[in-house]
Amino acid sequence: MAKIAYILLCHKDPQAIIRQAERLTAVGDYMSIHFDASAKREHFDQIREALSENPNVTFARKRIKCGWGEWSLVQATMNAVDSAIDAFPRATHFYMLSGDCMAIKSAEYTHQYLDDNDADFIESFDYFNSDWIKTGWREERLIYRHLVNERTNKKLFYLLFEAQKRLGLEREIPADLQIMIGSQWWCLRRQTIEKLLEFANKRRDVIRFFRTTWIPDETFFQTLVRHLVPENEIQSRTLTFLMFTDYGMPVTFYNDHYELLLSQDYLFARKISPEAQDLKRRLGLLYAAEGVRFQISNEGRSLFDFLTGRGRIGRRFATRFWETESTLGRERELLIVVCKKWHVAKRVLDRIRQVTNVPAIEYLFNEEDTPLPDLGGIQNTLEKRHRHRRALMRMLFDYYETDKLIVCMDPGNIDLLNDFAADRSVTRILEIECQFSDDYLIGHAMRVGLAGDQTSQDTLERLLPTIRNDMVHESDRIRDAQFENHSRMREVAQEDDNAEALSAFLAITNEKAQEIARTDYLFAD
Repeated sequence: MAKIAYILLCHKDPQAIIRQAERLTAVGDYMSIHFDASAKREHFDQIREALSENPNVTFARKRIKCGWGEWSLVQATMNAVDSAIDAFPRATHFYMLSGDCMAIKSAEYTHQYLDDNDADFIESFDYFNSDWIKTGWREERLIYRHLVNERTNKKLFYLLFEAQKRLGLEREIPADLQIMIGSQWWCLRRQTIEKLLEFANKRRDVIRFFRTTWIPDETFFQTLVRHLVPENEIQSRTLTFLMFTDYGMPVTFYNDHYELLLSQDYLFARKISPEAQDLKRRLGLLYAAEGVRFQISNEGRSLFDFLTGRGRIGRRFATRFWETESTLGRERELLIVVCKKWHVAKRVLDRIRQVTNVPAIEYLFNEEDTPLPDLGGIQNTLEKRHRHRRALMRMLFDYYETDKLIVCMDPGNIDLLNDFAADRSVTRILEIECQFSDDYLIGHAMRVGLAGDQTSQDTLERLLPTIRNDMVHESDRIRDAQFENHSRMREVAQEDDNAEALSAFLAITNEKAQEIARTDYLFAD
């Protein structure tokens, strides 16, 4: 009978991880956990303490900081696998999971399925000849060395890429390997895992190659399994059900998707919404159940495509099932910097990035050319960003793989502020109050088209009080709204007062807030 060692990579929500481990090990399966070293230490300690008496749970011997697109994700997986191999000699299969995954079949069904299908389940398509990569880089991922994280060091990432390209610093792909690509959610037999670990220990040249490959979690295991295992023992598919929207973002499942998930020809599903508590409860009970029969219809993707198509031509007859919740997510924090002087807000944002490493985006609802990732087109115009504001924000949270995100808004965006403040997420607002000289107001009038080079001084003098009052009115509207988490930085305030506002806004120590507040050029024009 199959016995599964689940390899869990996670970085948040300790209670959910504990429950997941308890559910999956209650029927005799195992779990090896790698908890991201960049996450809160107290969360990791909480998990270890809760599961310390469970003999079917182990932890990666070494925790590392993980970043999207980096080798660190592969290394974290290998660390968890190493621990599982030693801790669970009876494990016959190793199944890769994330904290957003849940079983959609019973353990009884899952074990029987693996017994009946003696194979490795991993998507493994030819890297160059398949259409698995829809857009973007292909050979560039491999032939150039990617030394920094694209999301956290974007400028340096592309600077190094362009430098290698100009200097002709292309590298050879290991000659004996056919590079393959596919989903990172796999289920491999014990003998395959052992072969893979032995190969990795012997072939340091291959490890060096993949260490500087971009997004290696989509190529490393996929390539090595195909290299080490006969083709007839590989099923090029994942056993985890997942779908993507037109924008390339994962579809999220909610409470009313229970029957749909059970009918899919898969053993697990991702992503389950953190708020879908009833769905999680029912799926948790299901895994331990016996004698359950499943009717596989496998219509999930076709239903998704059908409803998407109807929406495009105005004939969608019901709410899209992947959009049943428009909230950003109860567990997320949206931090909004509000300031009329955009250059001041951008400086504050730059200092916040340096001190906290929290992803921060400048005036995305006000400036068309604000640097944004490719989200499938929803980010292309200001009109689209406003119209799909919550979808856009959810996609940005997912892109940066974070539960905390900072954005800048103009005080005139009161409708946006009200909308986000009404969301189930935690929304905090930092209003930056600046002084406005006459010269600044004249420049502002010219920038927004209220005045030009030929406007008389007399006209400008009549305009200035109106413009100044308009800015005061915008600030008054924000205060009148009585937002729950509203802090204020003021140009004329003391550093200690501004540090206190920053500390409350960012939920950081006063010492870190002081680092930002004491920056002497923040308010300079």
